[in-house]
Amino acid sequence: MSGLTRALAPMMNRLDAPPLPPTDWSATAFRWRTRGGRGWLEAVKQPHRIRFEDLQGVEDQKQRIAQNTKQFVNKRSANNVLLTGARGTGKSSLVKAVLNQFAAKGLRLIEVDKGDLVHLPDIVDLIAGRRERVIIFCDDLSFESGEPGYKAIKSRYA
Repeated sequence: MSGLTRALAPMMNRLDAPPLPPTDWSATAFRWRTRGGRGWLEAVKQPHRIRFEDLQGVEDQKQRIAQNTKQFVNKRSANNVLLTGARGTGKSSLVKAVLNQFAAKGLRLIEVDKGDLVHLPDIVDLIAGRRERVIIFCDDLSFESGEPGYKAIKSRYA
């Protein structure tokens, strides 16, 4: 196989690939899925309906994330959020409670697996210009040296 043929093979495979499913924008939560190097948003049909009231022992965190998200939804100054702590301390539940609290005000959630963080530019391009406010959520985020996801975040958003 010539160098040109090898270089064109991935492009030809994408052209032959079946079309990706359309995005169901009526959903409030999505998962980023990939197939053959291409990605799409898959609607989560029944997202967890966790309420802030269901979470105990994290009052300060609930108040701070609710205030920040309220500002974000209202298109005011807001901060990126990094939740840290031991496994099982409610980090993911806080994110789900935020979605439950603010979905009616236009908040949407996209969950991205750590291995798919290299697709962040594609995700951002897909949601750019939408009227909804979107949180991109990566559960259990940790990196080993040399992993591509860290470099994707650092180079694009640092």
